[in-house]
Amino acid sequence: MRPTPRGDRMQAGQAVVELALVVPLLLFLAFGVVGVGRITQAHMAVSAVATDAALAAARASSPGEALSMGMERGSVVAHGYGLSDGALHLTVDAGAFGRGGQVRATARYTVTLRDLPLLGWAEPTVQSTAVAPVDAYSGVTSGHR
Repeated sequence: MRPTPRGDRMQAGQAVVELALVVPLLLFLAFGVVGVGRITQAHMAVSAVATDAALAAARASSPGEALSMGMERGSVVAHGYGLSDGALHLTVDAGAFGRGGQVRATARYTVTLRDLPLLGWAEPTVQSTAVAPVDAYSGVTSGHR
């Protein structure tokens, strides 16, 4: 039995309503996947920045040099990962610097999702802290002994 013209119009109308309900959900899901990918990439980059900054600072011979070397290395790594300087905050703590001591670096980055429709309001922040030991037999010139 062949459907009537009225039945064809009802099915077409139902399909349009279903499409109108499903498309926003699919778009939100697609943009959400992109957003989660950006956040994950930023978290890995921030972790690398903190780790490299702490390791570079631990190889220094004085607390002042540790701060300088850690900040410089962190900046280079952040640039390599495409992290903008404006949203990246890096701190290097050389308070426990000295033979057998440690250096701590903390990196924090605010991920911008303004260019993603439906997610432009979100600005998640990712953070990572790394601690590197100062070699007990290094050529440290000042600090704890």
